[in-house]
Amino acid sequence: MNLSSTRLQITDLWYDWPRGRNVNIIQKQLSVLLYDTEWNNGTTFYYTLSEPYSCRIMVNDVGIPRPDFLDGADYLGTAVTDGYLCNVWEKVDTIWYYEDVHTKRPVRWDFYDGISTHVITFEVGAVLLDDSVTQAPAHCFNQEIKNM
Repeated sequence: MNLSSTRLQITDLWYDWPRGRNVNIIQKQLSVLLYDTEWNNGTTFYYTLSEPYSCRIMVNDVGIPRPDFLDGADYLGTAVTDGYLCNVWEKVDTIWYYEDVHTKRPVRWDFYDGISTHVITFEVGAVLLDDSVTQAPAHCFNQEIKNM
């Protein structure tokens, strides 16, 4: 992932619509792993499982993207990105989605805030092996919840 501040990070994204969650395991340079578990009810937990322990809980009205999230998006045509010929869509001036023309696999997402995510691997049906990391730790439940 390329952040607008030029800081780089690696994010393992596990999209699990049947269980109503989206799990991001984020490794920033010289930092501990950050877990970002987003639930379909709009609650998101950002937490660490090692020192320094931290947790932030946010709530928004959206929840995780639905499988049909591109419904209503504007098709912008094709573009080459990361060496792939892609179909490009724009959704509500918020996200630009790049999909490989031939395989329909996601290649890149660009967000309104300057964040650009480039997909390295994409496996349909892949399962997060350590499911325990999706449960927010106890230190998350001793604080106030913030609205996004």
